[in-house]
Amino acid sequence: MKLIDLAAVYRARRAIAGQVTRTPLIPAFSLSDEHTEVRLKLETTQPTGAFKLRGAVNALANLSEAQLARGVVCASTGNHGRALAWAASQRGARATICMSSLVPGNKVEAIRALGAEIRIHGRSQDEAQELVDKLVAEQGMSEIPPFDHADVIAGQGTIGLEILEDWPEVDTLIIGLSGGGLLSGIALAAKAIKPDIHIIGVSPERGAAMAASLQAGEPVEVEELETLADSLGGGIGLANRYTFDHVRTLMDHYVLLNEQEIARSQCHIYRQEQLVAEGASTLGAALLLEPERRQALGDLLGKRVAIILSGRNVDMDDFTAIVNGSHRVWEKTER
Repeated sequence: MKLIDLAAVYRARRAIAGQVTRTPLIPAFSLSDEHTEVRLKLETTQPTGAFKLRGAVNALANLSEAQLARGVVCASTGNHGRALAWAASQRGARATICMSSLVPGNKVEAIRALGAEIRIHGRSQDEAQELVDKLVAEQGMSEIPPFDHADVIAGQGTIGLEILEDWPEVDTLIIGLSGGGLLSGIALAAKAIKPDIHIIGVSPERGAAMAASLQAGEPVEVEELETLADSLGGGIGLANRYTFDHVRTLMDHYVLLNEQEIARSQCHIYRQEQLVAEGASTLGAALLLEPERRQALGDLLGKRVAIILSGRNVDMDDFTAIVNGSHRVWEKTER
């Protein structure tokens, strides 16, 4: 088991200082009640619109000049690629971002606008990874993967430091779960500082690779499916080195949410909190908006709950259709 320690997270904070935003932790009155105070950690305010910048900047800070000269490459569902492209541009390094055909067009174009080379390959994160492996072997590029990398995990862990510093009384963190980089980093930092804090992971039902792997007791392949929480698509890698062990060791509970629940939570965050957020960002809100799911958590849901609003990079045409009720997701449920 290769667990990263708290010291790595503090080193990451020093490495990313000045390039990454210390994001606000704001009250979410519409999700709070007389028993529970809820706050939102707004990673949506990062320069690239999502938390991924933390890990990407930290990973590049640990590369040599020779490695930077050969360029960096990754497979991405969008936000990590955008973060890596931005971080590489700040260092004058070449970045190649490999993505599947399932990645929304708005995310592809945002990465291209940052000067990165775009390579579309296959219909899944795993298939895009095949091209990454080829570029590393043939061109000597440095791979900065979206989650299963020590420096990336440590960078994401700085979110946990900020939450505990701004709100020492927090007793529950609700975190989006896919490959596990975000949850791994935040949980290792938070549990090192406050061992009794509760960590709840939330994933879309469709293509929940980490959940399937946890059930199997080892990393497994899962078909990648279209979902409103597209940032949480993709597998965890059969040769997973870090995040599988981190997640199964540090996470207390996880919940899978359906597409209608995700859509309702996007609407709620927009209408009640006046925030534009990706479906992947609002899964924590989706969990709290469903009375039966909220009740089922029991004592796991403490009195002071922080939700990571992880990104804002949603296709605005799709987002508008979701919030005005015309998106196809609503065809599966009564109006």
